[in-house]
Amino acid sequence: MDCRLYLISPERIEHPALFADELRAALKGGDVAAFQLRLKNAEDSAIARAADTLRPICQHADVAFILNDRPDLAVSLDCDGVHIGQDDMPYADARRIVGSDRQVGVTAKSSRHLAMEAAEAGADYVAFGAFFPSTTKAVTTPADLEILEWWSSMMNVPCVAIGGITVDNAPSVIAAGADFLAVAGGVWNYKDGPEAAVRAFNALFSKDA
Repeated sequence: MDCRLYLISPERIEHPALFADELRAALKGGDVAAFQLRLKNAEDSAIARAADTLRPICQHADVAFILNDRPDLAVSLDCDGVHIGQDDMPYADARRIVGSDRQVGVTAKSSRHLAMEAAEAGADYVAFGAFFPSTTKAVTTPADLEILEWWSSMMNVPCVAIGGITVDNAPSVIAAGADFLAVAGGVWNYKDGPEAAVRAFNALFSKDA
C-alpha cells in the first residue's frame, strides 16, 4: 500500500472553532487517512468540546477520527477509534471497551516484541518512533528506520511512523516502509500553512509510488 498521512492534533486546542479552520485547510491539501485528537492532561469536558467540533469535519471528509488514550471517551464521543500508549492500558482492555467496530492502534516505540504482541492480539496498526527529535513530546525511546524495514517485510498489520517527521526528513521514513506518517508540528507549523504541508506530503507519497 502507498504511504498516507496520519495527522496528530496540537497538544493544546484552546478554541476548537478556530482550530477547525486549520483542520479544514489541512484536509483541503490532499489525502489524509486519519486525525488523532491528542490533548494530554485536558479535562474530559475540553476533550469532548474539541471532539464534537472536529469529528464531523473529519468524518465528512472520510478521515478516521481517532482519540488518544481514552477508549471510554472514544465510545461516548462516537470516535472511529482509539490510540493507546504502553502506559495507558493493555490492548485487550481497550478492545473490550470500544468493541470490534472501532480501530485500536498501539504504540510500540522501538520494541519489536511489543509490536508483535500488539499485532498478534489484533491491533489495527502499531506505531514506531520517535525517529527524529520532536517538538510535541520528549523523545525517550529513539527508533531506527531499520525497524520499519523489518516490519514491512514480515507483517501485514500496518505500521505508523511517528516523531518529529517533516516534509524535509520524510523521504527516508517513506523509503523504509512506513504505511502511515504521524505528523503534528510538521503540518501545523509548516512555513506555508497546513494546506501546503499536506499537499507537500502527498507529493512525496506519489513520488515514492
